[in-house]
Parts: sequence; C-alpha cells; structure tokens
Amino acid sequence: MGVRAISQEAFDDLVRENVEDLGMEPSEALEDALHTLKLQGVDLSGIITCVPGESSIKDNPVIACLDRLKEFDSVSIDGPLRHEDFDEISSLFVKLNELCSSQDSGNAAIATKHGAVDLTCSMCSKIKIGPASNRILVPCLKALAVLIRDIQSTEAFRNCTGPHIVVDLLRASISAPDSLDAGFAVVAAASTGNEVVKQLFMELKIDELILQVLKRESKTTIRALYEAICVLLTPDDTRVVASQVYGYARTFAKLGIATALTEALQAGIGSDSLVSASTALKAIAVNDEICKSIAETGGIDTLLRCIDDSGEQGNKTAAKTCCSLLSKLAGSDSNKSTIVEKRGLDKLIKLAQRFSDDPLIIQEVMLIISIICLRSPDHAAKAIEAGAGDLAVQAMKRFPIAGLMQRNACNMIRNMTVRNAENRTILLANGIEKLIRTAKANNEICRAAATDALRDLGLDNYNN
Repeated sequence: MGVRAISQEAFDDLVRENVEDLGMEPSEALEDALHTLKLQGVDLSGIITCVPGESSIKDNPVIACLDRLKEFDSVSIDGPLRHEDFDEISSLFVKLNELCSSQDSGNAAIATKHGAVDLTCSMCSKIKIGPASNRILVPCLKALAVLIRDIQSTEAFRNCTGPHIVVDLLRASISAPDSLDAGFAVVAAASTGNEVVKQLFMELKIDELILQVLKRESKTTIRALYEAICVLLTPDDTRVVASQVYGYARTFAKLGIATALTEALQAGIGSDSLVSASTALKAIAVNDEICKSIAETGGIDTLLRCIDDSGEQGNKTAAKTCCSLLSKLAGSDSNKSTIVEKRGLDKLIKLAQRFSDDPLIIQEVMLIISIICLRSPDHAAKAIEAGAGDLAVQAMKRFPIAGLMQRNACNMIRNMTVRNAENRTILLANGIEKLIRTAKANNEICRAAATDALRDLGLDNYNN
C-alpha cells in the first residue's frame, strides 16, 4: 500500500538509457538503475535484472517456463488442452512450482508480475476432467497455490474468475484426494488477507463442498481442506473495517461442518487429521451456542481422551492442539461444568506433570484451568484439590523467564482466589507471593496479570 512500483519495460528502458545516453558500461548501467530506484523507494520485487548484451529476460528460467505454457494456452484458446500435451505441461508446472516455492528466490514475484496467475487460471479452466486429467490438474493447482502469495496476486486471481474456476474443478474432482488437496490449497492461498475472495468462495457454496468432502468415507486426509477452513474464518484483511468471517463460522456450524469435524476427532491420537481438524474446529467455535453443540456431540469426551493419550504417547503437538481447542470450548459456562464433571481437571494436571519440561504445554493447561475457574468458586476449589496450586508453584519456580507461562499462571491464581478465601490461604502458605513478584520483575508481559493476582490474593502492596 503506497509503495511505488515499476514495470519490467520501464526498468529495461532506464538501464538502456544509462548505456546509450550516459555512456555507462552495461554492468554499471544496471547497478546505477538499481541504486537510483531503491533510493526513490521503488518496489523492485518481480523485476528481472539483466546486464545488457550479456543476458536477456528470455534467459530467465521462470520466463522461459511461462513462455512455453503460453504457447500451449494459445493453441487451446477455444477448447480444452490436448491430451498429447499433458506430460510436457505437467512438467512445466512442476518446474514452475519448484522455481517459485522458495520465498528468498524472488521467483514467485517475477512470475506474478509476468501474468503467471492469469495464465495458470486460464489453463486450469481448459482442463477437461477425466481419467487422465489428474496428472495435469494437480501440478497446475499446486503451482497456482505457490503463485498466490500477496494482495496483488489474490486480486489477480479474483479478476480472472479464479474462484469460479477452482470451485468448478473441486466439484468435478470430488473423488480424487490429490486434486482436492491441491485445490483447497489454492482456496487457502487466495483467501489469505482478501475479504472479497473469501466472500466469493462463500457465494460459490464452498461450505457445502467442504461438508461433502468431510462426509465422504475415505481414509485419506485432505490437509489443505482444514487449512482452507481456518483461512476462510480468519479476519486477516486489514483493508476492511468489519470482517464477515464471524458470520461464516456460524454458517459452517449451522450447515454441520462443526459436527463433521467433531466426528473426525473421534479417530483419536493415531489419526493424521487430529491436529488439523482440532485447529479447524477451533476456528468455527466462535460463540457459546457452537461451543455447546460441539460438547453435545461428544467433543469434550473426545478431547479429554486425546489429551490422556497424547500424554501417554509423548505427543506434544497433539497435546497443545487439543488443549487449545478445549480452552475455546471452556468459554461456555455449561462446558466448564462438563469438563469438571468428567474429571477434566485431573486429566489436565496429569498432562502438565507428564510434560513438566515444556512450558508451552503447561501454559495451555493453565489457560484452561483459568477459564474454568472464572466466576466459579466451586471450580476453583476443585482445581486446588486437583493440584493446580502445586502446578503453579513448581512451574513458576522452574521457568522464571517463560513470560507467557508466567502470565497464564498469574491469571490462573487470580481466578482461583478472587472468590475463594481458602485458596488464598493455601497458596500464600506455599510461597506464591514471592514467585508472583519475581515473575512481575522478570517479565514485562505478565506485569499487569501479576499485579491483579497480588491484589486478588488480598495483599495491600500489590502495586509494588
């Protein structure tokens, strides 16, 4: 936004003028053009820098790849791509993907600046789905997902009817897992940071397509499907004042996607989709009604079982993800009681003990307990009985500079003591005041939480 740009043609003209009008050597002319434009604040991403007389734009491997693809696209201008060309086209898209996958190479910017998004969308629209189409469709979609990387490329995708093309291909490939994975990767990439593209996908009933894929009986995990759900429900477009994604989440839940994801979790810790499905379900759980519905369909039972299993198997990733989802569900008052009734506090403390060397997991456990104890003296008493006070003391001693964990500990202590005088006595007797003051002194991120905890412990000098 507000950054000056320059076309490849204008850049080449500037280098040429340095040579022809100012008499510079070719290499000097190129260096001077780059230096001058950088001083002027011009964005040079996507510009191919060639020394006149030594190389040309055509020598760039990205441009060479695009030029060859343009030849195939022009041959099939009024009809589908020819089957006899599939192998070479597929190889070209694989190469384009490889060239543009690295962010440091700058090749994706070069490709985008030279019309790669429009070209790839055009070729996607000419793929006739059939027995042999998968070998060209998958690399084509994979390349497109790599090319779409910023607001300029997402807008290019939108302007060339990319959402319509991709959704049509997804519908036609409903029984082809590789094509679905590649297609939903494009949905995720194109929706990132672009509210209008999100809206277009919703208008095209992407939610119904997502549910259809989730309900299909298949052992194959469509990883990009879960990523697409998360992106579609993330308010990440800074250009809009109010995002519509909250409404999309409610639409997803009403349609049955939350239920389908909850059922997917039942496969347990051994499932490839556990982490992805948990993350996607968390994105949908945006209000009390949805959180309660997830619990009613067995979500809390399943999560507590997965938390137990992840501790037994030492699976830190699963443990953190399941705890993160459980903390979201615990925002519902009725769910707090359900978690406590199902011995969730004991299971959480046990998990923290099993991963006593990992402050990231401990802080997730503390967050859940803090939420469960909020405005509930009874839950706070049960948390102390389960060992939450001992957990706070031991973890705060062991990880004095783990700022976020220390902050979560302070919040947990506050919620366990603010309406429970007996808990204050227990924690103060265990030396919690000194630990909170140490955390406050060592970690700026938890100073406010530490002050609140000291105050709710009934200490007069809590601001010191």
